[in-house]
Amino acid sequence: MSPRLRLALLILAGLAILPGAAHVIGALPPFGHPVAVYGQSVNALLPELRHVSNMVTAINFDVRGFDTVGEEFMLLAAVAGTVLLLRGGRGEDRVDVGGRIGGRPVSPRSDAVVLLCRICGPFTFIFGVYVALHATVTPGGGFQGGVVIASALLLIYIGEGYGRWRQLVRVPVLDAVEGAGALLFVAAGLLPVAMGLAFLTNVLPLGTLGDMMSGGLMLVENAGVTLAVAGGFATVLIEFMEETRATDSETGPEDGE
Repeated sequence: MSPRLRLALLILAGLAILPGAAHVIGALPPFGHPVAVYGQSVNALLPELRHVSNMVTAINFDVRGFDTVGEEFMLLAAVAGTVLLLRGGRGEDRVDVGGRIGGRPVSPRSDAVVLLCRICGPFTFIFGVYVALHATVTPGGGFQGGVVIASALLLIYIGEGYGRWRQLVRVPVLDAVEGAGALLFVAAGLLPVAMGLAFLTNVLPLGTLGDMMSGGLMLVENAGVTLAVAGGFATVLIEFMEETRATDSETGPEDGE
């Protein structure tokens, strides 16, 4: 298909959906005037019933917690699919030491970049942990915190180079962290079942509203999501980085910078 034909199809598709999009946008309520009964009911009931002030966390881990389990495994499947596709070309010859293709130049990093990454990397990691730990009281949660934690690993790569980054970030550890997170979430759901209750029924003390440790079983589910997301995103990052590594027959000098 030629680029012109692709552009023509894109324009036709845009024109086709434009009336429907305009109708939907025009029917939206004014900003700041929610009309959804569901949202108002959640805001009225969940602080008293679940002792949490972040309603997004309450919905994800309690009201529709079963759906979140499915989403957790969708992420797991997406990471596994990405790994399978990327490893399909180079096989399972993973090593814990980064390498590079001979003849490919490595751009030098300035001292300012190295310094900024060494300062921001640890703070970004701590901020990710903070976001995850305060899931029940402030905006954020395990998914957001896990992504921030994985981003901190990326800053370490930018500042230290791939070789040293691979010395710090071990693939088997990331695989274990991701799998343990998914397992922890499922175990949180099966524990009530073993006690004769429904899946994901809260069986832990709810704590005090506004306290970081409030929410009961949601804290365990949130910890599972944090581990799975951080491990999953970091695993995908490593697999993409490994695409730049030479095969055994092409191996050049290791990137020890």
